[in-house]
Amino acid sequence: MSEARIPAQPSCADDFDPQSLPVAEALARIQQQVQPVSGCEQLNLRAALGRVLAADVLAPVDVPAYDNSAMDGYAVRSADLPAVGSVRLRLVGSAFAGQPWGGCLGAGEAVRIMTGALLPDGADSVVMQEHAARDGDSVSIGSGHRAGQNVRRVGEDLRCGSVVLAGGRRIAPFDVGVLASLGRGEVRVRRRVRVAFFSTGDELRSIGEPLEAGCVYDSNRYSLYGMLSRLGVDVLDFGVVRDCREALRETLREAAASADVVITSGGVSVGEADFVRDTLLALGRIHFWKIAMKPGRPLAFGHIDDALFFGLPGNPVAVVVTFFQFVQPALHRLMGMPEQAPLLLRARALAPMKKRPGRTEYQRGILQREADGQLGVRLSGAQGSGVLSSMSRANCFVVLAQASAEVAAGDWVDVQPFEGLY
Repeated sequence: MSEARIPAQPSCADDFDPQSLPVAEALARIQQQVQPVSGCEQLNLRAALGRVLAADVLAPVDVPAYDNSAMDGYAVRSADLPAVGSVRLRLVGSAFAGQPWGGCLGAGEAVRIMTGALLPDGADSVVMQEHAARDGDSVSIGSGHRAGQNVRRVGEDLRCGSVVLAGGRRIAPFDVGVLASLGRGEVRVRRRVRVAFFSTGDELRSIGEPLEAGCVYDSNRYSLYGMLSRLGVDVLDFGVVRDCREALRETLREAAASADVVITSGGVSVGEADFVRDTLLALGRIHFWKIAMKPGRPLAFGHIDDALFFGLPGNPVAVVVTFFQFVQPALHRLMGMPEQAPLLLRARALAPMKKRPGRTEYQRGILQREADGQLGVRLSGAQGSGVLSSMSRANCFVVLAQASAEVAAGDWVDVQPFEGLY
């Protein structure tokens, strides 16, 4: 009796699935569907930290607004500086920051000056106090100096009318200082992007609930909350939705009406209780739902009315990987930030890494500086998509291209530091 052959269908265990999109193409399709939010608001400077500028900020004044000293020392005329030997100059006053000397420097004269003080009329150079010898009301200066030294010129940092910070920039702590230096008390920023998210699955329990047999605590919502909070978006947590088509349909509708983006975890595979994809088809439209990557092959992207939709896998590591690689770039674009490829570094593999051609892989690694000064990387532990602790131990993704195969110890690989993602 011959043995019947059961035809195999594409699965997440396959190294190559012709129906799965390459990572780059998936990213491109997402970017084509995303436009920045239109709403803006005016915020005081401190409240604007971490927000995205709605328009270019122009300098209303020159910075510095006047020629000033970059050093503690003596303001002099370069015409009095000796080419050889030394010269003795008469001290005629002192200049402090906020307390300028009001005279005009003449030949053979010098003014004691402090850092940041207005350069006196007639002076064009400053000699550091360490390079001069004071004797009562005079100062001796040797050779080796040049005209214009140790002077901050008007507009040297910023010219009036120039772009200080470009629209689309997320305001960093030092940007707040730059804006304050211009006398700006308020700045116009884009409104916060609203993101709704929830997990799906009868097996999920929230923290504080007892775990029955076959159940697990829902970690995905907490990972998503952390990653979304770092971006500064408004977060709407819809909790856990059971494997029920009607409950899922109603929650998706409510979430889409409340937010710019809806994110789910779980329910986008091909199991009998994986309802997200079918429900999305009924409510909205899907642009794609499989990507040639590991972990995270089943990822649905589409729209529910005007809201963007991301259906992430249920495995905890796959949620984190797909969020950073696909959801975060889309959110950046919604926030009005310019597209920017994530930072990639080259590092030497400190041990072999398993890989077969067909999918881009994001393995979790520990990046470190070796004794020879080169960057080295090793894996942070078991690489299963359910091993969330491998993320906590790691500080980077090891990015292995779709066509690449086994990595031998000593091979060079691309790494994506987590700090570059945050």
